[in-house]
Amino acid sequence: MLHSLGVHTLQLLTQAAACILLFPRFLLTAVMLWLLDFLCIRKKMLVMPTAEEAAGASEGPPPDDPPVCVSDSNRMFTLESLKAVWHGQKLDFFKSAHVGSLAPNPEVIQLDGQKRLRILDFARGKRPLILNFGSCT
Repeated sequence: MLHSLGVHTLQLLTQAAACILLFPRFLLTAVMLWLLDFLCIRKKMLVMPTAEEAAGASEGPPPDDPPVCVSDSNRMFTLESLKAVWHGQKLDFFKSAHVGSLAPNPEVIQLDGQKRLRILDFARGKRPLILNFGSCT
């Protein structure tokens, strides 16, 4: 019981530390999304073309222009997008593989199901170990 309480306390402290570390990065991303929305809305709604510009724009907007109609379905600063950003940053923070550090060495089970090994057990000498997670279909 005491061990379980210690494990839960450690997990809670890890989550709290992650929130404290990730919050400034999350706020910066949220401000960037808000600015992108603001610039798209300003460009489309607040800047009305003059009659000469409207006559010259008969061929339509350039292909890289954002949509003319700004609604909740095509905005970037929404609650769903902020949730996705927060979740993605948490996943990135807690991942086991990091640039410049050692590769993770998870346990794998052979096809017969009898033997459990580590991935790096299949490495031979200085030859690189290649893992193919692709499909041949």
